[in-house]
Amino acid sequence: MIEKREIIASVDELNLVSEYLYEILDKNCIIFLNGNLASGKTTLVSHIVGSLSLDSSVTSPTFTIQHLYGDNLYHYDLYRIETSDIFSLGIIEEFDKEGWHFIEWGGDTLERFLKSVDYAVVKIDIEPHLHERKYIIEKVS
Repeated sequence: MIEKREIIASVDELNLVSEYLYEILDKNCIIFLNGNLASGKTTLVSHIVGSLSLDSSVTSPTFTIQHLYGDNLYHYDLYRIETSDIFSLGIIEEFDKEGWHFIEWGGDTLERFLKSVDYAVVKIDIEPHLHERKYIIEKVS
């Protein structure tokens, strides 16, 4: 079953997105963040981390590949990583850890693989919309 919802929000209204995510996300979930450069992927993760009172300094893990906030909120940036390297670097094993795993630049191949092995997957496409962003949230169960 596929659930899909669109939310239009400014940076000041990201609580509309996070509150919906809190409703639909499983305890263990992989969340793909898709959007152009500077579309607001890290900003959304930063808002979620802040709203959960985990940490106030969120940056994109571009060079470190992964950041951990609290005990179970993971943030990945796979921009420079080839799909085959995801396996050899042990990133797949990280997804077995309990929590929410937010992935920037994950790609369709990784998404299809994770769905095929029964991970809970949510895809968030972020698009510009006037002076705001459109968040297209799709959950596959």
